[in-house]
Amino acid sequence: MATVQSIERAFIILEHLSEHPNGMQITKLASATNLSKSTVHRLLSTLIELQYVRKDSITERYYLSFRALFLTRNILSNSSLITVARPLLENLVKEINETVHLCVEENEEVVYVDKIESNQTIRMYSRIGSRAPMYCTGVGKMMLSGKDEHTLQEVISRINFTKRTNYTILTPTDLLQEISKIRKSGYSLDNIENEEGIRCIAAPIYDFSGKIIASFSISGPSTRVTMERIENELADKILHTSRAISSRLGYVQ
Repeated sequence: MATVQSIERAFIILEHLSEHPNGMQITKLASATNLSKSTVHRLLSTLIELQYVRKDSITERYYLSFRALFLTRNILSNSSLITVARPLLENLVKEINETVHLCVEENEEVVYVDKIESNQTIRMYSRIGSRAPMYCTGVGKMMLSGKDEHTLQEVISRINFTKRTNYTILTPTDLLQEISKIRKSGYSLDNIENEEGIRCIAAPIYDFSGKIIASFSISGPSTRVTMERIENELADKILHTSRAISSRLGYVQ
């Protein structure tokens, strides 16, 4: 059990380092992980030896190393979803000049599996591999909308609704009403619900069986991604791209 605990603690350290691209000193890392400095030092020494962590001897900061990418090489390079979707998402970004995210669901959370940046000066902070709740993101609500009623009710019953902005949905009833709207319109919104000042519109990706297997979103500052622009331009463009990607995955409407 001690070995299992050490593995668990090592992964906690790796996850914290992945969230700090500028590195962390051992005192801060110990505080963030609620582990003793001696424990953190011992685990870091092993991770450095395995080349998953590196240390800057001048600043005494620890960083996640590029070897961590080795673990995900087959997930990212061999994913038919990413391979099929990326060219069409790149075309979408060229048309609208806003950031696009491609997401899947894992353990009832949104996982960002690809990101295509715009050339706008204000960039999105999100990273591939990061996670977000389903109830307050456009992509999450879109994937919820594809579930059968029994599964949907079960998933919603386990959601810990937390206020992230003044516009976050906070009750199961409101979320169900939102999902009903999504099913009618074919797209979903994160109307400044997950992050202050950020608005998103999301669309589904269907597989050959008609199941929603992923979702992608157009994201940007609410001053650029306005409701008027969504209704006049972005909704049509994102739905067109949704149909194109789904078609390449074998979906027939």
